Amino acid sequence: MSFARIPLHLIFEEPVTVRDSYGGIAGIVALQAHHLKPDTPSDTLVIFMHPMGIMHYLPMPIGLATAGVHCLSAVSRYPNNDSALIMEKVCADLGQWVRYARTRLGYKRIVLGGWSGGGSLSLFYQSQAVRPRITHTPAGDPVDLSGLVPADAMLLLAAHISRSGTLTEWLDPSITSETDPDSRDSAWNLYADPAPALIPYPADWLAEFRERQRARNRRITAWAQARLAHLKETVGPYAEQAFIVHGTMADPRWLDPTIDPNDRVPGGCYLGDPRMINDSPGGLGRYSTLRSWLSQWGLDTSNADGVACGADCHVPTLVVGNSADDACTPSHTHRLYEAVGADDKTLVTISGATHYYARQPEHLKQAVSTVQAWLCARGM
Repeated sequence: MSFARIPLHLIFEEPVTVRDSYGGIAGIVALQAHHLKPDTPSDTLVIFMHPMGIMHYLPMPIGLATAGVHCLSAVSRYPNNDSALIMEKVCADLGQWVRYARTRLGYKRIVLGGWSGGGSLSLFYQSQAVRPRITHTPAGDPVDLSGLVPADAMLLLAAHISRSGTLTEWLDPSITSETDPDSRDSAWNLYADPAPALIPYPADWLAEFRERQRARNRRITAWAQARLAHLKETVGPYAEQAFIVHGTMADPRWLDPTIDPNDRVPGGCYLGDPRMINDSPGGLGRYSTLRSWLSQWGLDTSNADGVACGADCHVPTLVVGNSADDACTPSHTHRLYEAVGADDKTLVTISGATHYYARQPEHLKQAVSTVQAWLCARGM
């Protein structure tokens, strides 16, 4: 089936506080999206939105549109750049698109398409829409999340539990100084030669490794809170600071296939060789600001915890995991499924599928058919 690709541009105003994205007119937020509109009419729209990703040309939205499902590939104010991203502002951006889809595009039913990092965002949004409670970011800055329009259903596709939880599971606990990336404790360096432990990793060693990852996240959080408080006091309420986080792809599961087992290829991850990604510019959470860390990456400070938000989400929910996913592994899929408070929830695994369905047309077709059948069974 053919579909039209319609570019959209949405503009709204908000108070000027911290300038966390480059350029533009102060106080004006400009968002972009692609409306993938099949020839067959529908009153249901699937809205895909990732905190910072652009999904216009990814396989799933295109596959669904080709199958006749109306989709909106929406983008937050932080396109392809999460260095200063504030999850509360992303939630507000998603709210703008949901309202736009109902009032301007005329869709009666909205389905949140939570793919990958969009899964926890969808749960965060729906939780806040049905139980409004957040008036400030974790940094103490005011944010308006009132009046969010709840969605009618959710898709959690190859999704992880949260950005903070995922980064923590990937943090390199061998780093002993945040200002000196060469200061690493070989006893906890996955990539040291000789290796710190033999594969499969002993349970007690792995438990200590995980605890050290959480401890490192909390050390960075404590520093960010103290530094931000100092800057606010000495410079002003909207003072900010950027910094680098080294070592963000040191998850033992990439080397040991017995941890959170699935059909992924051992020794790799969705970004390539994890040893190289651990300190490369394209690693997760490499560049941050004080406020962004607290909102996006802080294990104990981020509001956008998909598992914690799931209890508020009672609309029909489809959770799809890919059995060869080397980004969002089965424990994340199952934790999200268990967390969702809906009575009508479905868990499906696409056997052999990777994270992006890259060069996997048959696996993509199966995933699209699964989503389409699930929507149709619910009159959507």
